[in-house]
Amino acid sequence: MSNSSSLYIGLMSGTSLDGVDGVLADFGGGAIRTIEAAFVPFPPALREELMALQAKSDNELEREAIAANGLAAAYAQCIDALRPAASGPIAAAAVHGQTIRHRPELGFTRQTNNPALVAELTGIDVVADFRSRDIAAGGQGAPLVPAFHQAAFGKAGVTRVVVNIGGIGNISVLRGDGKVSGFDTGPGNVLMDLWIGRHLGKAYDAGGAWAASGRVNQALLAVLLDEPYFHQPAPKSTGRDLFHAEWLDVRLARCPGVAPQDVQATLTRLTAVTIARAIKDEGVDVDAVYICGGGAYNGTLLRALAEELGGEVPVESTSVLGVAPNRVEALAFAWLGYRFMRREPGNMPAVTGAKGLRILGALYPA
Repeated sequence: MSNSSSLYIGLMSGTSLDGVDGVLADFGGGAIRTIEAAFVPFPPALREELMALQAKSDNELEREAIAANGLAAAYAQCIDALRPAASGPIAAAAVHGQTIRHRPELGFTRQTNNPALVAELTGIDVVADFRSRDIAAGGQGAPLVPAFHQAAFGKAGVTRVVVNIGGIGNISVLRGDGKVSGFDTGPGNVLMDLWIGRHLGKAYDAGGAWAASGRVNQALLAVLLDEPYFHQPAPKSTGRDLFHAEWLDVRLARCPGVAPQDVQATLTRLTAVTIARAIKDEGVDVDAVYICGGGAYNGTLLRALAEELGGEVPVESTSVLGVAPNRVEALAFAWLGYRFMRREPGNMPAVTGAKGLRILGALYPA
């Protein structure tokens, strides 16, 4: 591309629906360096509408278009918060959009977005629509972060696992020989957030304090683990299309009388167990596990994960590798935007199942 700047902005709003994480990054000289980070919370009405759009509803087309405009305003606000830290022109802003449907088995994924409006509001080139090309090539369109994890965190001769715990959990297994595998493990925070919202009116269980006040109900845990998705082979990806309130309520009905705090403890353990099993099933000797995403701040969850891994593998934050947990995904999409502008592939066929390497994204010039 004609723009030779190495400065990129990456924006990510994930399954947790809390708001927009953004980073300003510099990829000059092949480095991956975060310059600045910002967070813009969603207005309550926008968050509520985005949540409603996760399921079938009336007048979806119009409501999605209006929500996309609201998202564009939040994205532009995050970009405006980041741009003062730029030392020169910004090559592009990579804007993932908000996933409201993810159905690769039907040949589509839907990220609500209005990248044209973001470009109009900010005067910056916008790269968006990162997932659809991988799906067009027969892939899952997710997870896309393992390629970035390899670029940022891979180390020759060392096998690392990077675990992103957002609404959904996913793992990237970075082998010492350079081979990479990865997939969505199942619920990250999505069910825990749903349950504490229902009972305590909170957006999330800060530090896992409520879960820590309860006890894991083994009968309920067994019912939750009896989900076919957990036993499917990779490549695989998931989202709120599967793990939603109805999914949980059907299973709770099979174990009546469990105290709310015990349900929270059990949902926390579910996330830990499914991630740990996914790592073990990869059949590699892991040197360390690094956690990113909002789940990295849930001490109860991290302790449960360490226990499920047998206490033999260090479980640490990606901060020790130089990137704060709440910045990793936004930085990953800044990197994918950088790859697009250089016309370099961004997917990893061994992870998504696509027929080959593909350039991911679409450009909306300023």
